[in-house]
Amino acid sequence: MPAIAAVGLLGTVLLAGVALGGNGDDGSEALTPAVDPASIITTPVPELTVPESIPDVTSEIDDEPEVDKVPLERTLSKGLAGDDVRRVQQRLADLGFVPGPIDGIYGDQTIMAVWAYEKLVLDVASNAPTGRVTPEMWDRMQDSFRINPRRPNAPSQNHVEVYLPEQVLAIFHDDVPVTITHMSSGTGEEWCEEVTISPGEYGNRDGEEPIIRGECGISNTPGGVFQTYRKVEGVRDSALGSMWDPTYFNYGIAIHGAMNVPLQPASHGCIRVPLSISPDVQALIGMKEFVYVWDGEKEPEQNGSPPPTFNWLDPDYESTTTTSSTTVPESTTTVAPATTQPPATTQPPATTQPPATTVPPATTVPPATTVPPATTQPPATTVPPQDG
Repeated sequence: MPAIAAVGLLGTVLLAGVALGGNGDDGSEALTPAVDPASIITTPVPELTVPESIPDVTSEIDDEPEVDKVPLERTLSKGLAGDDVRRVQQRLADLGFVPGPIDGIYGDQTIMAVWAYEKLVLDVASNAPTGRVTPEMWDRMQDSFRINPRRPNAPSQNHVEVYLPEQVLAIFHDDVPVTITHMSSGTGEEWCEEVTISPGEYGNRDGEEPIIRGECGISNTPGGVFQTYRKVEGVRDSALGSMWDPTYFNYGIAIHGAMNVPLQPASHGCIRVPLSISPDVQALIGMKEFVYVWDGEKEPEQNGSPPPTFNWLDPDYESTTTTSSTTVPESTTTVAPATTQPPATTQPPATTQPPATTVPPATTVPPATTVPPATTQPPATTVPPQDG
């Protein structure tokens, strides 16, 4: 009965979500949903209650022998290298963060791991981490402590925790953090764009070719409790944008890799993680595992399992011959390059005039085709596509 009630409640909220996305404040008719929500199957989450006690983010390890701390003689930042960088990388990895290769080079992946540490452990605002390790921070990082899940003993043996206020995602196996990473979620803004939908994605489930059309939506990432129900390896184009190695947990919302994972929320509702770790993140998350999403206002169980606001078809969309560079990476190849125009050398050359052979013929002048054609300019694909 609880499962049936949950499904009934989900259907009610679902219809409300579609109506919210389609109706204007002036009472106009609902806009056409881009996808029939009834065609999307997810795993209903059983009714859960908020635990009586929630562990602190960190706790001391009493049975771990105390080690001599190694002082840090400088503040570490991007581009630096050395044994001190390697020690910081190793400590971050031991705690569950993902600094990239333990190679002693302070690169972008190490910076994002430090961001996650600052936001989750040091309680730095999500848009204000420095990405640097000071001697004081390193001293504290060497303390004997562990990162705790907010939901130990979750119904699934392994589970995911998403902290929207901190913009951090953590994967726990048997309550031990195996990955803690910086992330970027939905902006909460309304949008209208040309989207590409790969075959097999919602809106193109039975198609054999990508669909390109105009859609509108709201970039919200709802808080609540969900379960993973689908994974796809590699890159996918969906109505929410381009996704690498997506793991779906709330209808079209997925945890996936992205080229752009800024400090602020930037997605259409999905959970972006750094592209370099997306295959590993997907491999660490199993099917039917619980995903807890904190919105900063309520506990996940208090929110239930609300669906996102579903997209609707853009009534003002007009198809163009040149598709959007941000949503259709391959579209630039469909435009005929300038070199397909007949080159200037197809005109009768000056050598056809009688004595002109004593004068350097016009063909010695570099023909128009020697000018770099339009395709030599950085193609639109160099701009990161809009990720989900």
